Amino acid sequence: MIWRKHNRREGTAFNTEKVFLAATQPLKTVYAYFQTSCRGLTDEEIKERQKEYGQNEIVHEQAQKAVVMFCKAFINPFIGVLMALAIVSLVIDVWMAAPEEREWTSVVVISTMVLLSVVLRFSQEWKSSRASDALKKMVKNTASVYRNGREESEEVNITELVPGDVVYLAAGDMVPADVRVVESKDLFVSQSALTGESDAVEKSTVISGNKHRSGSVVELDNICFMGSNVVSGSAIAVVFATGKNTYLGTIAKSIVGVRAQTAFDKGISNVSFLLIRFMLVMVPFVFLVNGVTKEDWFEAFIFAISVAVGLTPEMLPMIVTANLSKGAVVMARKKTIVKNLNAIQNFGAMNILCTDKTGTLTRDQIVLEKYINSDGSSDDRKRVLRHAFFNSYFQTGLKNLMDRAILSHVKELQMEYLKDNYMKIDEIPFDFTRRRMSVVVEDRLGKCQIITKGAVEEMLDICAFAEFDGEVHRMTDELRAKAYAISERMNREGMRVLAVAQKSWIEKGREFGVDDEAEMVLIGYLAFLDPPKPSAASAIKQLHEHGVEVKVLSGDNEAVVKTICRQVGVDTTRTLTGQEIERMTDGELKGMVGEVTVFAKLTPMQKTRIITLLQEQDNTVGFLGDGINDASALRQSDVGISVDTAVDIAKESADIILLEKDLMVLEDGVIEGRKTFGNIMKYIKMTASSNFGNMFSVLGASAFLPFLPMLPIHLLVQNLLYDVSQITIPFDRLDAEYLQKPRRWDASDLSRFMIYIGPISSIFDIATYLVMWYVFKCNSPEHQALFQSGWFIEGLLSQTLIVHMIRTRKIPFIQSTASWPVVGLTLLIMVVGIILPFSNVGAAIGLVPLPWSYFPWLVVILLSYCVLTQVIKQWYIKRFTRWL
Repeated sequence: MIWRKHNRREGTAFNTEKVFLAATQPLKTVYAYFQTSCRGLTDEEIKERQKEYGQNEIVHEQAQKAVVMFCKAFINPFIGVLMALAIVSLVIDVWMAAPEEREWTSVVVISTMVLLSVVLRFSQEWKSSRASDALKKMVKNTASVYRNGREESEEVNITELVPGDVVYLAAGDMVPADVRVVESKDLFVSQSALTGESDAVEKSTVISGNKHRSGSVVELDNICFMGSNVVSGSAIAVVFATGKNTYLGTIAKSIVGVRAQTAFDKGISNVSFLLIRFMLVMVPFVFLVNGVTKEDWFEAFIFAISVAVGLTPEMLPMIVTANLSKGAVVMARKKTIVKNLNAIQNFGAMNILCTDKTGTLTRDQIVLEKYINSDGSSDDRKRVLRHAFFNSYFQTGLKNLMDRAILSHVKELQMEYLKDNYMKIDEIPFDFTRRRMSVVVEDRLGKCQIITKGAVEEMLDICAFAEFDGEVHRMTDELRAKAYAISERMNREGMRVLAVAQKSWIEKGREFGVDDEAEMVLIGYLAFLDPPKPSAASAIKQLHEHGVEVKVLSGDNEAVVKTICRQVGVDTTRTLTGQEIERMTDGELKGMVGEVTVFAKLTPMQKTRIITLLQEQDNTVGFLGDGINDASALRQSDVGISVDTAVDIAKESADIILLEKDLMVLEDGVIEGRKTFGNIMKYIKMTASSNFGNMFSVLGASAFLPFLPMLPIHLLVQNLLYDVSQITIPFDRLDAEYLQKPRRWDASDLSRFMIYIGPISSIFDIATYLVMWYVFKCNSPEHQALFQSGWFIEGLLSQTLIVHMIRTRKIPFIQSTASWPVVGLTLLIMVVGIILPFSNVGAAIGLVPLPWSYFPWLVVILLSYCVLTQVIKQWYIKRFTRWL
């Protein structure tokens, strides 16, 4: 077949000829052309085509092989600096040196640091990748497919679709592949992901005009493309292209791997290059000072290279990755799947959560509470229920919770037999503009009628009559006002109200459409109750206590939304409806969105508009939604949150997916996001201040000492030990006070922090110089080894202690203690640092044992350092009202 040949063709260009051929096949031969049937493929045909075409997946970020991921771990500015230093040391100390003077120590130590950093980063990213893949597999997108001659469709994973599959599409579905429509009913599809146009387009079984040979393929009336989603209506279609052969798959080939930087990514990059700039300024200065004062330019160069190593925060990528991956795993245990690791930090930064009402604030278990006649009476009200049942039963679109409540209630009353006396003729599916849907049915006597149900306001727009007391009355302003009053009364009781209308003895033998929803007869109302969740009130209270304001963005009636909100503790003093918002300019609305907490009767675009205006006011906005109408808002928000039971397009748009639609789960995610961010900031500020302090210490020693304050190898080993002490920071705890407020990425405080906190360590480094110079008489090159050993220990211990001083704004060890992994590892590194000069390893790198009289001085210096740091810390917090 021509179609099979086209599908087998390789190449990067999209095969438009294949699409035009699929679109122009006559309906009577379309199944034969695609070598399938109206009831789909058999299992044998499916297996054959899966082997031929592969899985229905577009090109995306495939799980990388371990070797590739390991090599990519070397691509980092800090690793690049270290590798350059290792090469310089290899050239100078090994290749250019005489055989008897060759020194491999610097090369080995630097290479070890590079390898250690790369291995740690690789191991964390590898575990994160595996964990992320496992979590994503928990969320499945499915398609409704006819197979093996069955009359009923079945749900299969979209990756299992093959060309020739016959799929059923309804409102809320993502189009799972490129398909040719063979049956349709008021099918409207959003192609914004492909074309950028926000308006939905109508699709049908035939092509209008000359589109089959002109214009873009996306304009073809009977072709739907993978990546678009069904806004309203329904259809049956045949898959003709899957995976990389789809239109979206072709686009994906050109964009895979290219991702825009988030604010968090940019923040990390800014910090990285800020520290590198400090290094690039300091290293030449150290080189010049040592060269001039020591008159040994070669040794000065080696020392400057070692200082560069000491100033390079090579653990930053690993620490960030470790924190994010740990956060993802912890959140997974709390029923939260993280699709995008960087969203964890945004979760913690979120200060406004916009959420829908149904299922979040309420139990999502709607029951049909009452059904009454159009005048509010309850006599012979089963007629209202009967018409509502036909409307819900015969529709083929997406049955919502209210449809299910009606069907469930009719089943309880054992009235399902009524459907046997009627036959469905047609239907007019639901859409978000009309907010109603209709079915056309015929009874055994040939009586044909349209039955419509929907939102009260929209229903009254199409009703010219009202039926009560057994008679049909012309709809007057008085009756219309009474209808609104009945609806509003039930709304105030927390019930959602739908109106039911019908029109009998309509003309047969033609297609029915929206225009037929006119001159209808209002027959009654349905009232549904969705009680609030018991946990909603306490969850909202806790979110408020943690600095997250909850705003409700609902498409539901204002009175219902306000009733539910009052019951769960959401302030309803200020509310806005979609109609009011429509009349407001962005400037007017921007002044109100911050104050209003309840928005009702919103359209999808109005939700997006509100979120955008909140973001423009420097808020970090999260949005929790699970419907088709939430997809745009999910994309716009800083943190898109959906649930595992959401429609496909909502899950695809979200950054985070909850396995349980509950605000209590969200609160856990917010706290974990703040923990992740806090631990990242700890490392950044520790490293920045420590490096800045070292700059002053090295400059002072280089200018006044007749020898180097430490040998290059000493600096390398000290830096290696300090870096190892940082590994457990992702597992540290944070003070409860820190977790109370949203935490946003802001590098503006970092330079100030470095300037005020960094030089504190230099004061005690200089104190150590003076003790070693005057007390222990290390004032000549002959005694430099003892001097270097003394500063080696003091420098390492002070750097390690800074971990505990900076990690909290409280008094360390007394008011706030680090987690046991942090305490244990920092203590171990301090012990290793003290023992090293007394060991053979220490002797091999030029360190010598220190007299026991040195250690009381060391204790005094370190205690003084801790006390002064705490004093400066309290002043800094009081002056600038922040710490981490």
